[in-house]
Amino acid sequence: MSANDPDSGSTAPRVRQAPPADMFIRGSNVLDETGDFASRVDVLVAHGVVVALGRDLSPGASKVTLDGDGLWLLPGIFDCHVHTGLSSFDTLELLRTPFSRRVLETAQVLRRTLRAGVTFVRDAGIADAGVRDAVAAGHVPGPTMQVSVVAIGSTGGHTDGFLTGPGLECSVDYSLPDYPGQPPHLADGPDEMRKVVRLALRSGADWIKLVATRGVLATSDGGFDPELSFEDLAAAVSEAGRRRRPVMVHALGGDAIGWAIEAGARSIEHGIFLTEADAAAMAARGCFFVPTLAIYERLVASARSGELDPGRAARAFEVGERLGEAVQIARAAGVKVALGSDFGHRDDHGRNLSELALLHRAGLSVEEALLAGTSVGAELCGVGDRLGRIAPGYEFDAIVLDQEPTDLAQLSEPGAVTGVFQRGVPVVVHPRLHVDNTPGTLT
Repeated sequence: MSANDPDSGSTAPRVRQAPPADMFIRGSNVLDETGDFASRVDVLVAHGVVVALGRDLSPGASKVTLDGDGLWLLPGIFDCHVHTGLSSFDTLELLRTPFSRRVLETAQVLRRTLRAGVTFVRDAGIADAGVRDAVAAGHVPGPTMQVSVVAIGSTGGHTDGFLTGPGLECSVDYSLPDYPGQPPHLADGPDEMRKVVRLALRSGADWIKLVATRGVLATSDGGFDPELSFEDLAAAVSEAGRRRRPVMVHALGGDAIGWAIEAGARSIEHGIFLTEADAAAMAARGCFFVPTLAIYERLVASARSGELDPGRAARAFEVGERLGEAVQIARAAGVKVALGSDFGHRDDHGRNLSELALLHRAGLSVEEALLAGTSVGAELCGVGDRLGRIAPGYEFDAIVLDQEPTDLAQLSEPGAVTGVFQRGVPVVVHPRLHVDNTPGTLT
């Protein structure tokens, strides 16, 4: 297994509730590996895994059936950049909220996210290994999780929310609450970076998340110049690689993107000011791009309504003028684009599929956008051999739509996803789902 495979050596347990009896879905329109739909295809699932796909299949002894006529069946959606442990951008609210309440609200966020059709998330900081493992053990419903635990930046950088008045160390906006055993999120210089990466890995991180430039919501003034050196980035990638963990890098533009690619990052997050040279380097090295358009559209709207202070509003408008251009540049270079919402507010969680329409508007075809949210996301997260497709041998994470998703904007609407399956278990039960309630079957 390679150092770039986030599933190799993963610490996340995969204990889950037993799947239902064998399931048969008749005659639905099934998303294929090209992003198109094969019509009137039967799907046979056993023990949560697709065992057959084709026309005129026999349902065998299946006790769970779904009449798929006129329905569209897709793999479960991957959100490869989300903050499930964050539900507000209000610093004072976060400072006043007990840690226990934040954890319980995280459980609600995870439930809502799963019901929206997102069956797998890569949490880009805040949710820790305990949350991931609780979901995996079935204590709370939610998408399968990979976590980075903390977003690592530099002193005085985007992640540093130092409270000048009381002189207290703090993450930006207190987005990362203090708790015993929490690893540090600031590192200065390669030696300190190695130590901080080791501490994040000790805490159970599946990914190392680095913050190489400011973001729109940074507390300090300034543009998007590098906040980590090439040596910092290289040390982090090297140290993570020793434990076969990949690195994701928040970088909006400038030298930081090129340095991150050269250092060996598996994905670039945001990349608003991506250049053609950056994209060519990403394609050559197999580096993925997660543009997170939804959050920036939201922040531009917040700036227009006066919700952001002048410094943040100025950065939001600067980003808004270029929103989507990087997707076109990446696509032209052959860079693999994966879906990521970057949502971290209770008003947004559960609307993750809105990113699909924004990817399409930015230049991806409908087919490419659907693959960005399914098979490409699975590949990025190192699980593309068992998730992200509806095909024999793949675990049955899937969503059902009652309307053809030619207009991806409809997927942003509440109730657009009418059925959700996770490892063969219906977590949102479609009205047509029929269960033979004999002993040993799903009730």
